[in-house]
Amino acid sequence: MQNLLITGGSGFIGSNFIQYILRDSGFQGRVVNVDNLTYAGNPENLTGIEDAFHNQYIFIRSDIRDLGAIRDIFQEFDIDAVCHFAAESHVDRSIMEPDAFIQTNIVGTFNLLECARIHQGQITLFHHVSTDEVFGSLGETGFFTEATAYSPNSPYSASKAASDHLVRAYFKTYGLPVTISNCSNNYGPYQFPEKLIPLMILNALEGKPLPVYGDGKNIRDWLYVKDHCIAIWEIMRHGRKGETYNIGGRNEMENIRIVEMICDNLDQMIPPEDRSSRRELITFVKDRPGHDRRYAIDCTKISNELGWTPVETFETGICKTIQWYLDHTEWVERVKTGEYQNWIKKQYG
Repeated sequence: MQNLLITGGSGFIGSNFIQYILRDSGFQGRVVNVDNLTYAGNPENLTGIEDAFHNQYIFIRSDIRDLGAIRDIFQEFDIDAVCHFAAESHVDRSIMEPDAFIQTNIVGTFNLLECARIHQGQITLFHHVSTDEVFGSLGETGFFTEATAYSPNSPYSASKAASDHLVRAYFKTYGLPVTISNCSNNYGPYQFPEKLIPLMILNALEGKPLPVYGDGKNIRDWLYVKDHCIAIWEIMRHGRKGETYNIGGRNEMENIRIVEMICDNLDQMIPPEDRSSRRELITFVKDRPGHDRRYAIDCTKISNELGWTPVETFETGICKTIQWYLDHTEWVERVKTGEYQNWIKKQYG
């Protein structure tokens, strides 16, 4: 991998991945970050990268839905590997505006696959980053494995399931060298504030209500974003072509318990002036349609084949995450107010 195309590299997981491979992994090739800088794409997530790695890092604002633009990027930069993060990724948004999810997650993935197929002689790997939501909902026991049947329940998860199937089909039909990873819920630095954990952190700091869907007992497996980045890089370097790898944090947690932990940690770190508990801000709201009850990932395969296991427990990861948001209030404010979008418009038009 000498010329690695990373799609969605200015988003939450993508920017953490670029930070990891350039700063920590020893990668000596070139990273071409293609991001359309929609609401969740933020160049500030990669502040300092272009200066520190000016010989290795290139940013291009482009849309994976534009086949011609993506074809030109493959040609101009001699792309020989792809790590595909770019996606519309918020379930609530997919319920309200499913069109964007179909166009970006399905058509955009198809465009990338087509460009990779055209350049198949030089493509060493197409890695597709997906989600455990494609598997649907679990009961009280059991785990998602790589053999679990797909059963998506939201427009978001259905669009990701479709893109997974496309990637697998290009391996089976055209022999394109691919790998796929399905991860559990990520959290950590640079996550957009609409997601559960940053939303609860920021609302709790401001004394705002902490909205929890339903009874709060929906369960997710939580994966610290740097652990996820390390896992992806292991798959890209050592995973078997055509294979899928589940990446989980081994941290099953009820939503209500997460919110309570955030409140308790913040109460210790920044005690409320009235000495009350931030748990009093918790507000139960109407459950969202199609809300899966439980996700849990079995990551035995990646552990056995590639030796990867998560480093962070939820307790250590949530402390690091809360501290990051406390230390980066300017980033938070610019994201919440949309000021960063004004900068993008001035910079890129």
